[in-house]
Amino acid sequence: MAELATIARPYAEALFKAAQSDLAGTAGWLDAVAAVADNAQLQQFAGNPNASPAQVFDLLTSVAKVTLPAQGKNFLETVIDNGRVNALPEIAAQFRALKNAQSGTSDATVYSAFAIDGAALADVCALLEKRFGRKLNVTVALQPELIGGIRVVVGDEVLDTSVKARLEQMKVALTA
Repeated sequence: MAELATIARPYAEALFKAAQSDLAGTAGWLDAVAAVADNAQLQQFAGNPNASPAQVFDLLTSVAKVTLPAQGKNFLETVIDNGRVNALPEIAAQFRALKNAQSGTSDATVYSAFAIDGAALADVCALLEKRFGRKLNVTVALQPELIGGIRVVVGDEVLDTSVKARLEQMKVALTA
């Protein structure tokens, strides 16, 4: 995986420098294209020598359902021409990290056993921002196996207040 990160870094940095005027828009289309590029069948198609770069580009953009600006088309064509479609998810992750570093924010994923309504999410977000000491871009993912509570991942930091985690702690304490 370190090799893929090494490959992706120059692409992410170049796109970040070129997209200074519209970082949010660039992050939007890049995330959409990266999600599609993460598909194993698409990577297999892109790696096929009979598939032209134009076919790969058309497939990527049509499945992602995004309209790319001229700069985005040039970037994606360069990535495809260099045979780096498999690096697009890592490029998107590194681009997001650069964008977050510039704005002083972090991405946070809140895993919950149940759906969280808007007001409760706003309260949780405020508490998490205070706890982690920075502005957070929060996304919510459902994980019914948590039973209850939430598990928050911010970069390499994890805050787990789920029922599942508490049960695991009790299990360890009782078997020790």
